[in-house]
Amino acid sequence: MKFSIQRETLLKPLQTIVGVVERRQTLPVLSNILVTVGDNQLSMTATDLEVEMIAKVPLEGAEGGDVTIPARKMVDICRALPEGATLNVTLDSEKQRVTVHSGRSRFNLTTLPVTDFPSVDEITSQFSFSLPQKVLKRLIEKTSFAMAQQDVRYYLNGLLLEISPGMVRAVATDGHRLAMCTHECDISPSDTLQLIVPRKGVTELLKLLEETEDNVDVALSANHVKLQLGDYVFTSKLIDGRFPDYERVIPKNSDKHVVSDKETLRQALVRTSILSNEKYRGIRLRLSNGLLQAQANNPEMEEAEEEIEVDYTGNELEIGFNVGYLLDALGAVNEDSISLDLGDSNSSCVVRPQEEDSCTYVIMPMRL
Repeated sequence: MKFSIQRETLLKPLQTIVGVVERRQTLPVLSNILVTVGDNQLSMTATDLEVEMIAKVPLEGAEGGDVTIPARKMVDICRALPEGATLNVTLDSEKQRVTVHSGRSRFNLTTLPVTDFPSVDEITSQFSFSLPQKVLKRLIEKTSFAMAQQDVRYYLNGLLLEISPGMVRAVATDGHRLAMCTHECDISPSDTLQLIVPRKGVTELLKLLEETEDNVDVALSANHVKLQLGDYVFTSKLIDGRFPDYERVIPKNSDKHVVSDKETLRQALVRTSILSNEKYRGIRLRLSNGLLQAQANNPEMEEAEEEIEVDYTGNELEIGFNVGYLLDALGAVNEDSISLDLGDSNSSCVVRPQEEDSCTYVIMPMRL
């Protein structure tokens, strides 16, 4: 195997796929990437047995072959070389080493057997569809922050993608808050499909997706989801579990409707949160005609209070929330105006953009 390539041509796809490679591995070969040259193309594969990412780069005048090389060392070499440098990569089959030569720089890297490198079994697609990259990117960005982290309810440590006739929906919850975003599109599965993509897969996929109308092709199987976009192929195992019935979590009969300027409310909450309890992040909201008061205190007996004008008429209400959850929901909204739907002091709060109903955020109250 032998090929030459421009530093910039190699660096971007390398940096994209190297995030899949875990720093601590059970198998030494998982610290490597699989490099395959053939058919005027360079293919690089990284995997951690749960997520696999393949990047393809066009090549000319190369000698074919395949090898596994240390992923992070190769990225560091590319980063350290000057802009515009050309890398000449050669495999010495007898010594099982790869030489990277550029200008006066020379690096010898140890390889591991290609036969040891695991590959995801070819998936048998049960349903496939396409949608613009920016749509899938938006669905994930608007919801993924609400995924659980290392919860014993393993099915919460991921993002639910629900595919039903005419609609794709993303839902995430950690048991204390829920984020849901829906997009209408021209797809027609025979039945509603639910798949839970693990946190690592969601994070790496988000790095791949761009704000573009270019399509991403999605293929679903019983245990995997596979996406093809441009020069990348992304495959992730799915979490085997049943996602909770999220529709039941969304309050349907909240009788208190508040409309506020999003940025005004966000800044008031940020300032108040400075003196909230660092561990529980609790904040108390008091609602009265035309006014919303936010108040926080901490074990050092310090207090913060903010008052903002809101569009509200009705009974007074006092209710506690984790201020971090409120700020996350507001941060996911792009519109200038937001609505808060509330019931009593034990009911969840529903946050939505005022002008648009494709995204919904539910936050459970706290006892303060």
